[in-house]
Amino acid sequence: MAAATILIVDDEPTNLFLLTGLLRPEYLVRAANSGESALRAAASQPRPDLVLLDVMMPGMDGYAVLARLRENPETCDIPVMFLTALAAADDEERGLHLGAADYITKPIKPAVVLARVRSQLQAKQARDWLRDENSFLEAEVARRTTENDLTQIVTIRALAHLAETRDPETGSHILRTQGYVRQLALGLRRHPRFVDFLTARNVDLVTRSAPLHDIGKVGIPDSILQKPGKLTAEEWEIMKTHAKLGSDAIEQAEADAEQPVAFLILAKEIAHWHHERWDGSGYPDGLAGDAIPYSARLMALADVFDALISLRVYKAPMPYDQARDIIAGERGKHFDPDIADVFLASFDEFVGIAERYRDSAEARHPTS
Repeated sequence: MAAATILIVDDEPTNLFLLTGLLRPEYLVRAANSGESALRAAASQPRPDLVLLDVMMPGMDGYAVLARLRENPETCDIPVMFLTALAAADDEERGLHLGAADYITKPIKPAVVLARVRSQLQAKQARDWLRDENSFLEAEVARRTTENDLTQIVTIRALAHLAETRDPETGSHILRTQGYVRQLALGLRRHPRFVDFLTARNVDLVTRSAPLHDIGKVGIPDSILQKPGKLTAEEWEIMKTHAKLGSDAIEQAEADAEQPVAFLILAKEIAHWHHERWDGSGYPDGLAGDAIPYSARLMALADVFDALISLRVYKAPMPYDQARDIIAGERGKHFDPDIADVFLASFDEFVGIAERYRDSAEARHPTS
């Protein structure tokens, strides 16, 4: 291990000579004969591990030097020991109050100085180790958090794509609707009715949860899910069960977890209630108005808009402007009016999301 560096600051050449001779056998010693030169030396390389500082110096005294060292981010952590002829209790108290690590009065006792220098260097080494260890731990926590977030996102996407394999016409539906939900959430986060719910964390969670809205479709028979024509009344009743099938599956995943998982709570709300309508005419529970969870209300508009503009075996994609007019017409009926207003106010952003994640098949059927 490299020898520690000690900066000695004293305007008396004799004191510099004596202290250098005492410390040089064990340490790398640097010397400064004024407060100004001490500040320059402390901020240069090799940066000192410890400063032995005289108090009574012409110009800038030791107290002023210590204050300047503490103000500079590059030198604020360097321990400082005062070596001074000022032996009064008030002087020592002042030095320690200003942040000195130790206070030794002259004339010095070599053995005492060496012992206290070793003590201060050991304490600094321990602090440096702890700081480095904390930095490593913080970096490791950040790495694992990022890894866990990525794993969670990939898992959600995998489950959502599993549902899509049963309903291949949806293509990039999950990416588009996820983008729409995030756009709505960001637009509403300062709205008085939504500000308590749409914290930065909940914006992230509701966006992350959105792809699971149709996970329940894995439980719908292919003959219904992939039917090219209109469903019969009986088939439609079966199709509507996908909302509860999805929330039941997520609820089972919650039960298997050792502790609550925030995004699963929102994912369950979205899966179960994203087909509810503001006027109470939706399914599966006929909820109306504010009884519908916020997350499901966001998803409802995102899902309908994407269905309108998307290609299906039974219909062509609808032009964006026409879809916008339909959403506007359903304001206060199908959709929460404030959510519809945000959609209409930022309509160009929704078109941008739709274009960014447009399916290749839909690219051959212009929607505007």
